[in-house]
Amino acid sequence: MNHNKQSKKKHYFSIDELILFIEEPERSKFLRLFQDNKIDFKEARGSTSNHQAWSGGYLDHIQEAMNIAFRLYDFFNTLRPLPFSRSDVLIVIFSHDLEKPWKYEKISDRYQHKNALKTKQSHHDFRIQKLKEYKITLTSEQENAVRYAEGELADYTNKKRVMGPLGAFCHICDITSARLWFNYPLKQNDPWSDSATNQD
Repeated sequence: MNHNKQSKKKHYFSIDELILFIEEPERSKFLRLFQDNKIDFKEARGSTSNHQAWSGGYLDHIQEAMNIAFRLYDFFNTLRPLPFSRSDVLIVIFSHDLEKPWKYEKISDRYQHKNALKTKQSHHDFRIQKLKEYKITLTSEQENAVRYAEGELADYTNKKRVMGPLGAFCHICDITSARLWFNYPLKQNDPWSDSATNQD
């Protein structure tokens, strides 16, 4: 399959299709990670309340953010050459919330974070460990981007740039999904063509 030709024709990709744009040898590892955990991914929430906060919302958020990244990459790269690949971006966005299928528990009628996954550091450590289980080792730039895809937060300092360029690009994609399109993709009548049809 020629993915470059396909990308010109298709408007919105499923998560399975997006993983195919990751370069080998990592592509096969991410496909296995996704297939092994597909049930958990499809049931997980995107958050407890702020974005994609429904069963399956985690996968909706990841798929949405990866689609945003796929389109923005070409646009940004024509304005000024980017110092990272599309594959780097897709790896980071797929990985940046990887703890979420294991993060929440239901107490009475609400969801909350499990005790072991309440801090940003515990989230990052979990992601890295889960990736290592599939023999995926991030580059230093990719790991920085996974750590800061949601922003620098408490690590911000005016003494140096904490978030790298790859992280900045992925942050744009993540926050667009989580704060601009927090209630998308809808199961039906989504204005972004094909997004609803990819939900199974």
